[in-house]
Amino acid sequence: MLPYSWIIPLFPLISFVAIVFFTNRKPKLSSLVSIGAICLSFLFSLIVLGMVLKNPVTSEFKFTWIDLLGLKVQMGMLIDPLAAVMLLVVSTVSMLVHIYSVGYMEGDPRFSRFFSFLSLFSFSMLGLVIANNFFEIFIFWELVGLTSYLLIGFWFEKKVAADAGKKAFITTRTGDLGFIIGILILTTAAGTFNFTEIFHQVEAGHVSAGLLTLSAIFLFGGAVGKSAQFPLHVWLPDAMEGPTPVSALIHAATMVAAGVYLVARTITIYLAAPDAALVVASIGCFTAFLAASIGLVQNDIKRVLAYSTISQLGYMIMVLGLGGMTAGIFHLYTHAFFKALLFLGAGSVIHAIHTNDIWEMGGLYPKMKTTAITFIIASLSISGIFPLSGFWSKDEILAVASHYPNPIFLIVGILVAGMTSFYMFRLCFVTFFGKPRDQHKFEHAHESPKVMTIPLMILAFLAVFAGWVGIPWLKHGFSSFVYHHHPHHVEPDFLLMLISTIVALSGIYLAYAMYYKKSISPEKLKEKFAFPYKVLYNKYYFDELYHAIIVNPLLRLCDRLFVKFDLGVIDWLVNAVGNFTVFLSDIKEWFDSHIVDGMVNGTAYVTRGVGSGLRKVQTGQVQTYAFVIFFGLVLIILFKLG
Repeated sequence: MLPYSWIIPLFPLISFVAIVFFTNRKPKLSSLVSIGAICLSFLFSLIVLGMVLKNPVTSEFKFTWIDLLGLKVQMGMLIDPLAAVMLLVVSTVSMLVHIYSVGYMEGDPRFSRFFSFLSLFSFSMLGLVIANNFFEIFIFWELVGLTSYLLIGFWFEKKVAADAGKKAFITTRTGDLGFIIGILILTTAAGTFNFTEIFHQVEAGHVSAGLLTLSAIFLFGGAVGKSAQFPLHVWLPDAMEGPTPVSALIHAATMVAAGVYLVARTITIYLAAPDAALVVASIGCFTAFLAASIGLVQNDIKRVLAYSTISQLGYMIMVLGLGGMTAGIFHLYTHAFFKALLFLGAGSVIHAIHTNDIWEMGGLYPKMKTTAITFIIASLSISGIFPLSGFWSKDEILAVASHYPNPIFLIVGILVAGMTSFYMFRLCFVTFFGKPRDQHKFEHAHESPKVMTIPLMILAFLAVFAGWVGIPWLKHGFSSFVYHHHPHHVEPDFLLMLISTIVALSGIYLAYAMYYKKSISPEKLKEKFAFPYKVLYNKYYFDELYHAIIVNPLLRLCDRLFVKFDLGVIDWLVNAVGNFTVFLSDIKEWFDSHIVDGMVNGTAYVTRGVGSGLRKVQTGQVQTYAFVIFFGLVLIILFKLG
């Protein structure tokens, strides 16, 4: 089976082609084709995982694609425990999102197009996971960027959605520039694009420390863009303008996880370049705190989840930089399920009351019990409450941070855990409990159809139990499976577990006191801390700052330099060439009219004059011809005699 793992991404590619060329005008058939394809990918991913579980070794299959003038590029697959886990995560979440989308996108005029984009995205992400070299992974990396642009801006008739798509595309391309520079530096030094060959050279010390550090930092630029890390985090919240299933698929479980996967896949490089690893850990730590603090005060249900995603990705990046490869992937694995559940739950709420503003919600629990219960389960899981999935993965991150000499990573990790539980249960209490704030919307609220709630229930089950495979007392659990080359096992720290749980419960209690019990007034706190609140609500003014120092100066530069250069120089040259051409045309026209035509007409006039004279000789009278002959004869005789 392993040599044929390439068919896993092939199924959604076939689905994309089939929808575009054959079923585009048949929405129901398009959805069935797309769902059927991703279900097959899920089934084969399960088979691959089962085979790798039996024999957890690396299997690589490759062939030469380009061999020209010393450039040798191979294409192929790398199947190992890390790839097997990612295949399962991507295919599982994609499959459930596909099914959920049937209900959420019902009636949309571009229903078939949406499913074709979902299929193309799934193909891109699955291809990225099994790539065995930097050249191949970059191709799929860019395909993921393209499909995310198409899905974020799917409702392009809305300016905010179109702008969000462009913002995501341009921002992530900025990180990709660093990514491709890192690839060029590393592959030039190693002489190959292949992961395994590069890692062997790195471990053998054949790549200089300076080049290795430089390439590792540039490679991380790609992860910063895709996984929305500081300072390229600004695109992810705006990307919530796309349909909610897109938010769940791309911006919770798969695309944004691509950056984390890249760092995990190249962990050998970062272990050999500690300075670059420290940069990675620092960026992740800062991003986790930054995004969590912004999420405390946001009012858009999807934006709260967006900043939560950025914060959790920061967690993963931080622990990868600290050398905890399995802890980062374990959290990516659990996060995929509970974050997809949170986004789909938010979509269920939006589908019912047609607003994203949590302050227009309230009291929805009795009317949407399935959505509410599953959403609360996901909130408990992301908060790290025992024994849900998030508890095990979050505590493994904190355990790795506790072994690092600098305590700042552990302190920030615990603080972010408390902030996470607070803003998630602020969201729960405001949305599902209390009195309805908009009576009209409340009256029309209803539970979503089963095609939407069944995926919620499946994800809720996974949000509770999926993390149990990483219970630290399991000697052959998640950690030892994923990192089979170097068995890595974090000993459980009961004191740390207790502290993190107390912090998480404290955050939940504070949200309960402020937004359910009302024993603490949020309004008074807002007045008391008006300036910090304003800064957090406006997201530290990053968008305004970027517009002030990057966007607006570039626009002014374009206006003053390029626009004026275009008008003053380029257009002048174009007009000058045009005027000169007209001048040449006028000269040509005069020459043609007066010289060429004059010569032709003059020849005609002479010919006609001569003809007119000769015409008089041709009288047609015999006596005239006889007289002329006689007269000519006389002249000849006289000429001879003379």
